Amino acid sequence: MDVRPILLSFQTAIIAILFTFVLGTGVAYIVFRLKNRKLKILLNSLFTLPLVLPPTVFGFFLLTIFGVQQPVGQFLLDFFAIQVVFSWPATVIAAVAVSFTLMYRSALTAFEQMDSELLAVAQTLGFSESRYFRKIALPLSMNGLLAGGVLAFARGLGEFGATTMLAGNIAGKTRTLPLAIYSAVASGDWRLANQYVVIMLLLCLIILFFTEFFSQRAWRRSE
Repeated sequence: MDVRPILLSFQTAIIAILFTFVLGTGVAYIVFRLKNRKLKILLNSLFTLPLVLPPTVFGFFLLTIFGVQQPVGQFLLDFFAIQVVFSWPATVIAAVAVSFTLMYRSALTAFEQMDSELLAVAQTLGFSESRYFRKIALPLSMNGLLAGGVLAFARGLGEFGATTMLAGNIAGKTRTLPLAIYSAVASGDWRLANQYVVIMLLLCLIILFFTEFFSQRAWRRSE
């Protein structure tokens, strides 16, 4: 069995979650603190869109951004000699793009479960917005953030559609575990496909265990 797809999946998911965790948490907190209700609804809808869009459609959008004939893709190629499409960084970009929503929604829920009176108390004590975030909001919502991070990691680990569109299915380069399963089935190698599927199932069960663990801790803390 070729272990490269497994290692590549972990490498992609780990790098992706570093970006997703920071971006999802930061954006969720900004939306959480918004006073304009209509703008909040609009941004919530926009950031939740990847959750309901087919991954291939989202991959198409990424392709129109990073394709070598597109402004962003052409800029990266001309000035930095970076071709995103059909490269390993494309797997990370696809994983970040599709897992962002899970992290964002989890972080937003964690922030909304905080006691609203804490902000009023912090303001009377002269806390700045950044200090309130670092000293109060972040510690109190950490279990919820970790649960969201684990879910986002799992989503990045199992990404298929957007990765296929943007990164392709190149053995040893962009072929992640889900793509390896597809390739094994397409080539008629059911034994290899079964091995990859079992590994994927075990990984998902472990990830769901940790998600439930952090979710229960967050729930008990909010009571």
